Amino acid sequence: MRIFPLLLAGLLGGSLVSQGQGLPAGQPDTTRTPGTPPPPPVNIPKPTKRITILPIPVLFYQQETGFGYGLGGLLSGRFGTDTITRSSNARVQYWTTQESQNLLQFVHTIYSPGEKFYLNGEVSSYKNRLYYFGIGNDVSNSNRSFLDFNLFIINQRFQKSIAPNRFVGLQYRFSRVYNIAPQPGRVNDNGDEIGGTNYFQDGDPRLDARQRQNFGVSGLGPVFTLDTRDVALGASRGNLLDLQVMFNGKYVGSDYNFVRYQIDARHFQPIFGNRTILALQYLGQFHSGTVPWHALAGLGANLGGTLYDNANLMRGIYEQRYRDRQMMTAQAELRQHLFWRLDAAAFLGVGQVGYNISDYTFGGIHTAGGVGARFNFIRRDRVNLRFDYAFGTDPGFYFAIGEAF
Repeated sequence: MRIFPLLLAGLLGGSLVSQGQGLPAGQPDTTRTPGTPPPPPVNIPKPTKRITILPIPVLFYQQETGFGYGLGGLLSGRFGTDTITRSSNARVQYWTTQESQNLLQFVHTIYSPGEKFYLNGEVSSYKNRLYYFGIGNDVSNSNRSFLDFNLFIINQRFQKSIAPNRFVGLQYRFSRVYNIAPQPGRVNDNGDEIGGTNYFQDGDPRLDARQRQNFGVSGLGPVFTLDTRDVALGASRGNLLDLQVMFNGKYVGSDYNFVRYQIDARHFQPIFGNRTILALQYLGQFHSGTVPWHALAGLGANLGGTLYDNANLMRGIYEQRYRDRQMMTAQAELRQHLFWRLDAAAFLGVGQVGYNISDYTFGGIHTAGGVGARFNFIRRDRVNLRFDYAFGTDPGFYFAIGEAF
C-alpha cells in the first residue's frame, strides 16, 4: 500500500528541485553588463531517474488450485552514480487462490555503490497445494496425489568484491515444511480425485515416516560469483558463474545432515546484430547425506514461487515433478527485439535427475520448450514483463517479471 505514496513523494521531490534551479520570479539578472545581448538559453538536462516503482497484477490458473490472483511490485534502480554499479531490484508479491492457497514473498538483488558488496536473498511464506508424483526420474502419472503443506523460507547471501565482477561470501538458507496434509486418494489427468491411497502418505518407497512429519532444513556455506552481465534482470551480454556449497546440519538448527553442491553457469551474447540475443544456462545440483523430499534437486518450473528452488528451470514441466539427489539441466533461449518495447522469445530445455550420476541415461533426458512475448516496461534497467507458453509433460502459460534466467 506504500507504492503510490512513495511514487508521489518522488514526483513532488523532483518538482521542487527543478523549481529551485532558476532565478526567483520578478528579480532581474544582474550578472550581465548593460547593453550586451543576452546569452543563448541553456538547456539544463533533467536528472536521471534513479529509482522506478512498478506495481504488477498477479493472475494465473493451476488445475490443483483454481484461479490465483494478487498484486506484486518491483522497485528497480541504481544506488551509485558511477558507471560501474549495475541496477538493483527488489520484488514483493502476494497472491491467493480459489482453494485458499497463498504466497507472500520478498526477493532482492542489490549492488552497493561501486559494487563493493552484493546481496541477494528471499523471504517467502507459502500455504501450498501441489501434485506429488514421487521421487525419481521416471515417476508415473498414476502416482499423482494432492499434498497440502505450509512452507517458510529465508535465503540470504552476502558477498564482497575481491576484483572487478568477482564476489566471495557466505550464504544462509532456512526452510521449514509444516502442516503436511496429504489428501485422500489420487488424482487423474483432469484433476479429479479418484480412488486409491495417497502416494505421499502410503506408497512412495523413497519416503520414511520421519519425512512425512514437519521438518526444518538449515544450512550455511561459501559462495563465489563471477558476474560480467550488463543487467541482472535482462542480460544481453556477459557471463555468470555461481559456485556454492551448503552445509546443512544440526549445528545450524537443521533436522537433516547433508551437503549441497551447486554450479550455475550462464552466457549471453548478441548474434546477427544487436536485436537478437542468445542466452544459455547450465545448472547442476548435487547432494550427499540424508536429504528430505522437499530439499531434493527438482526439475520443473512453477507459476509464482521462489527464485531459489530452480523456479524457472524446464518451463513446460510441472513444479518439481522429477526430484532426486542429483540433477543436471541446460536451457537455451533466443530473444528477438521486434519493435517499440516488444520482444519475442523461443526456448528449449533438457534435464535429468537421479540418485547417483551413474544412473543417468540418454533415454532418461526430459525436454521442454516454448515461445513467449516480452514487454519492456523499464527501458533504463531492461525490466521485461514476460509471458510464455511452454510445452512438455505439463504444458501451460507463465507470467513473470524479468527473464527466466
